[in-house]
Amino acid sequence: GWQASTKSGSLSYILSCNRLPVQLISQVRVYTSNGQKKDLGSEDTNGATSEETLRKAGTGRQDTTNAGQKQPLLKEPIQVKVKAVLKKREYGPKYTKNNFITGVRAINEFCLKSSDLDQLRKIKRRSPHDDTETFTVYLRSDVEAKSLEVWGSPEALARERKRRKEAEIKYRENLFRNQRLLREYREFFGNTKPRSSAAAMFFKGPGKVVMVAICINGLNFFFKLLAWVYTGSASMFSEAIHSLADTCNQALLALGISQSARTPDPSHPYGFTNMRYIASLISGVGIFMMGAGLSWYHGIIGLLHPHPIESLLWAYCILAGSLVSEGATLLVAINEIRRSARAKGLSFYQYVVQSRDPSTNVVLLEDAAAVLSVAVAATCMGLTSLTGNPYYDSVGSLGVGTLLGTVSAFLIYTNTEALLGRSIQPEQLQRLTELLESDPVVRAIHDVKATDMGMSKVRFKAEVDFDGRVVTRSYLEKQDIEQLLQEIQQVKTPEELEAFMLKHGENIIDTLGAEVDRLEKDLKQRNPDVRHVDLEIL
Repeated sequence: GWQASTKSGSLSYILSCNRLPVQLISQVRVYTSNGQKKDLGSEDTNGATSEETLRKAGTGRQDTTNAGQKQPLLKEPIQVKVKAVLKKREYGPKYTKNNFITGVRAINEFCLKSSDLDQLRKIKRRSPHDDTETFTVYLRSDVEAKSLEVWGSPEALARERKRRKEAEIKYRENLFRNQRLLREYREFFGNTKPRSSAAAMFFKGPGKVVMVAICINGLNFFFKLLAWVYTGSASMFSEAIHSLADTCNQALLALGISQSARTPDPSHPYGFTNMRYIASLISGVGIFMMGAGLSWYHGIIGLLHPHPIESLLWAYCILAGSLVSEGATLLVAINEIRRSARAKGLSFYQYVVQSRDPSTNVVLLEDAAAVLSVAVAATCMGLTSLTGNPYYDSVGSLGVGTLLGTVSAFLIYTNTEALLGRSIQPEQLQRLTELLESDPVVRAIHDVKATDMGMSKVRFKAEVDFDGRVVTRSYLEKQDIEQLLQEIQQVKTPEELEAFMLKHGENIIDTLGAEVDRLEKDLKQRNPDVRHVDLEIL
């Protein structure tokens, strides 16, 4: 059992087995980093010294009659390990004033001139842009001091900022008027500038397909409209409406192609490539409302109020011409999609379903629907001619409307999926992942996302667990080892150690940033579709 003996200032618990007693002394001492010790107080009234703190008890069982007797204790030295740590620093606004600022921001935010920056300290830093390795930055504190020197006071600087802001707002308000005046000037004096890239897009690729379709469908609409006026056929009316819808939708596609060629600006940093998908989506909605809706309406009216149809000879001739012209446009679209699919390593069906080229897809589906609808209209008009029953013609109009509705539903679905930001193919994502994981500096990657931004542009994002040892070796390979050893040998105090670590720690962080830039550049070079890479350090 347990036996306890209580003394003034101490409490000892003695085990019944042959083990050392554990004695807890209430006296507390604090050992400082210089080896000194201070007594914070003691409850021992007998004045026991520190050497008498630990004593070894006898190995025999203690008798209850002499439990209060003191056992002889051996003197043992007390060993204390003191951990030296640096004082934690508080970083306030004064420290953050040493942040770097670019020359453009210094001029815009502090209302300075480029000549004012010539007198400031210039610091070379690693450039975040691919075209340059280094660029010049300035200390924010120097820029703030220079702005106060130029403007005299913070109030004067604030007034200048307000004045420039008002001037910028006024410029934006007058921008539309200036653009209109510029257009009038070009129309009056002639535009001698070379053909822009947006205009050149309509002479090759999807732009060429769209322009050919606009011309052919415009002519088809004109002749079909004349045939409907002459015959009064519901199927011919549906065909005329179909050609009009195709012409309007393809004009909308041409607008989307021209807008997608605009260069990125601060409001749209990733460009305007999605304008093609937006135009194709609106085109699908237009086909559904204008083409399918009017065809259904006219077919239902024909069923409710049938009327005899005049001679259909001219209608047959116009349908035959329309079949030839629509078929020619369809072949142009098919050849363009085959060429693009072959370049991407995809099948014809995959290229269409994934909506890789929305403008060409719209032309392909509209012309395919046009060829089929011509066949449906000709069949129903032939049955009406043979039987004299006008209901067949109305049923043909309903069939054409249903065909247009199916095409519009497919266009709406595929373009909506593209605008929502779908992922790339698993095989392509696996290639990008393996490329990163095969690099020695990468331990693992997590949370990988690769989004198809449209028109063969991919945005890749991943959280990367970097190997700090490889990064450090990469830094050491660029250093003079002898000089580095001399710097290490000169470190004697915590302050010198702190200065050494801060110097090389910042350089190692720069090396890590350079490794991130290298990985992003490799991804873009080996995968041309990848335009934007975001690697986050885990």
